[in-house]
Amino acid sequence: MSKINPILASLFLVVGFSIHGAAAVALEYPGEQWQQKSAQSLGIEQDKIDRLFDLSFEDKATQAVVLIKDGFLVGERYANGYDRASYGTSWSMAKSFYASLIGISIDRGEIGSLDDRVGLYLDYFNDQRSEITIRDLLDMTSGLEMPDHEHEKMFFTSDHLEYARAVGYEQPAGKVFQYNNVNSMLLADLLLQATGIAADQLLADRVLNKIGLTDVTLWRDAAGNPLTYCCIDTTARQYSRFGLLFSRDGKWNGEQIISANYVDETFSMVWSSLNSLTIDQQRGYSLHWWNSRHDDESVIFNTSGKFGQYIFVDRENDLVFTRITKYHSTGGSVQKWGPLSYINWLGSVDFRRRAAEFLDSMGIIKIRGNVKTPVTFDDGISKEFFSNYSAIMDALVEVSEK
Repeated sequence: MSKINPILASLFLVVGFSIHGAAAVALEYPGEQWQQKSAQSLGIEQDKIDRLFDLSFEDKATQAVVLIKDGFLVGERYANGYDRASYGTSWSMAKSFYASLIGISIDRGEIGSLDDRVGLYLDYFNDQRSEITIRDLLDMTSGLEMPDHEHEKMFFTSDHLEYARAVGYEQPAGKVFQYNNVNSMLLADLLLQATGIAADQLLADRVLNKIGLTDVTLWRDAAGNPLTYCCIDTTARQYSRFGLLFSRDGKWNGEQIISANYVDETFSMVWSSLNSLTIDQQRGYSLHWWNSRHDDESVIFNTSGKFGQYIFVDRENDLVFTRITKYHSTGGSVQKWGPLSYINWLGSVDFRRRAAEFLDSMGIIKIRGNVKTPVTFDDGISKEFFSNYSAIMDALVEVSEK
């Protein structure tokens, strides 16, 4: 993996996106519902959309796909038993949502800059962690301790923030990319200290309500902490609103919700050539967003969730493509493990997930009844979507080709 020269990245932004900004005239935004248009009316060949959707549904884990072009819903497809009202869960796509609040707090003067040391806001960062900046958290370069399970065990605790606060220093910040869930969970504390308001309330008030994303569940842990590294439940159509906000430089119906400069910086690739155990394609990363295509043909950034949840944004072509996997909601919005708390200390994260699914299938524990938490069973874990990833990116690029 390699780190991108920030000067070259800035030049790309100035040259590459000034045209997009100049062209943003009389843009369409959804009201309570998306306005729909045919592919033909938007200059898109229907067979290109069909190919994109067919590739996505080669994976039986796919619950829904939605394609937005120029602010119009141009296509959607759902697995049997699901429809446009069916919830999915975000897993780590939530990181991108909560990271947007940092940009808004900078705009409001509540946070000085991305290069502020975290210790200015969190007094317990007064040890070896004192040199870590907010940018380091968002770029996944904090240097905090990084076990093999990437702190996924935090998910099974009753107080995720207590867990995150206790994670110590491992190496100098800003040097190495390590996808660390603790970086993102610390945003809950950072935003609370900077604004005096809980992060999930901030997200609702400052972003979601403004873009009409109100049919949503924002999860908290049992201690009442917003889960800022995971766990936003909503529909594929609703997730797409957040993608459109970033496609439109942070503006919604004339209101600049997130500064265009912050969106520009988010969509500059800081890290490149990042490998994955599941996706056979090198990707990049910046400010809690991934980059899946960055060449002369297209630039596509995306949110990403563990089991294959995505919002892809092609800002130059004002294109948003959302894909979520099969989800079986347990209801609620506060994590409660119930009888599963007795096995949550056993083995690996994958073992715990499989044990819970087995106990549920045997009728020993009813997850959708005794337990309240986001959960993805085997039917929602991607396989073919990962192996088809490069082909899906090619198909997404082809949608905009004339």
